[in-house]
Amino acid sequence: MKFNVSIPDGIKIGHAHDEYTGVTCILADGAVGGVSVRGGAPGTRETDMLAAEKSQGHVDAIVLSGGSAYGLEASCGVMQYLSERGVGFAVGDKVVPLVAQAILYDLNTPGEYHYPDKSMGYEAAKNASSYVEFGAVGAGRGATVGKILGAQSAAKSGIGGATYNFGDVFVTAIIAVNALGDVYDRKTGNILSGAKLPDGKYLNTVDALTSGALLQMLKMRSGTNTTVGCIMTNAKLDKTQVNKLAAVAHDGLALSIRPVHTDADGDTLFALAKGDKTCDMNILMTLAVEAAAQAVENAVKL
Repeated sequence: MKFNVSIPDGIKIGHAHDEYTGVTCILADGAVGGVSVRGGAPGTRETDMLAAEKSQGHVDAIVLSGGSAYGLEASCGVMQYLSERGVGFAVGDKVVPLVAQAILYDLNTPGEYHYPDKSMGYEAAKNASSYVEFGAVGAGRGATVGKILGAQSAAKSGIGGATYNFGDVFVTAIIAVNALGDVYDRKTGNILSGAKLPDGKYLNTVDALTSGALLQMLKMRSGTNTTVGCIMTNAKLDKTQVNKLAAVAHDGLALSIRPVHTDADGDTLFALAKGDKTCDMNILMTLAVEAAAQAVENAVKL
């Protein structure tokens, strides 16, 4: 499915997946990158490189994938794809592609064991284009939400997107939603998708947890979830500003996922800035929050 999202010039996005899991590759074309990790159980690669105080000023690709920690191998395929094209940090006669990644847990199929490997990462990079597909594709292939009662009571999710504009400046969110919590319509307060009881009604994970009834269930779900994504803008930002954009975008997750950032989630958001537009940071941050929240809601509407 396609939403009307805007992507900064030069940035391309591609998916690859099998029946169970997948990879989403964002070829950043030298964009300024940042990241914010909020969940208690993250799985990441090269996030330190994106910190505001680190020397490297750009990133070549962002990778989102399933497969839990095994899925980190997918970045090696993206690195190979970029190195074959001479894209990366020049060191003598060599290039080292700068690739950062975050993973989610989707190893939920009994008797099956699949994870995104190097070849799937390469394929996702090869498939990258300015056309963005959403739904049960790429990193969202095996995503589910509302998992406090286990996989049997969870709901299918995927990867969603949304763009918010201010004049000719835009902020776009691309998010794979694989949360322990339920997904809400932030405007009505109604649950859109989440854990269901045998009668088909939503459990309401927040109420169940705050009553203390399912605290042990939460502990059993540790590390088996995670929402990951990327915020993109055509505004000209420095590394400190891009990291701030990634950080505040987590407010959007909090608007549409409840509970969020639990010890059972590894929620991670990247941010990319590539363009020459100017805009007040307060406006950009507000756009990022709304885009992230809407992308989450769109991910469960597919």
